[in-house]
Amino acid sequence: MTSPGVVDAAAWVCVRERRVLVVRAAGSDAFYLPGGKPEPGESDAEAAAREVAEEVGLHLDPAELRHLTTIDAPAHNRPPGTRVRLVCFVGAGPAGEPEAANEIAEIGWFTSADAGRCAPAIRMVLDELAGAGLIG
Repeated sequence: MTSPGVVDAAAWVCVRERRVLVVRAAGSDAFYLPGGKPEPGESDAEAAAREVAEEVGLHLDPAELRHLTTIDAPAHNRPPGTRVRLVCFVGAGPAGEPEAANEIAEIGWFTSADAGRCAPAIRMVLDELAGAGLIG
């Protein structure tokens, strides 16, 4: 029997006022970081920047993104045994406020107290951010 596999994804971690930006896609019960799967030939930083533009309308320069952490966790809403490898970036965010676009139904600014509303990989990111004193 074959393994369900690993989903590779890249995301942007935006912290403002000790809260992190999260998004929820239409039809999903969990919040994620803005991001998604790289397209063929696309770097993780390029994928994160493209997905942020598509999901919340903010334009990032992939060259200015810095690796924060890589999370390995059970993939949410995937077959049992499927894992996600989430490469997380930080970087100077653009001016402006994020707005839900395309498949995004809702955005939020979460602290560690909101972890229960997030996918497993995002809970791990929130734990790291809280441990570093970056979010409440």
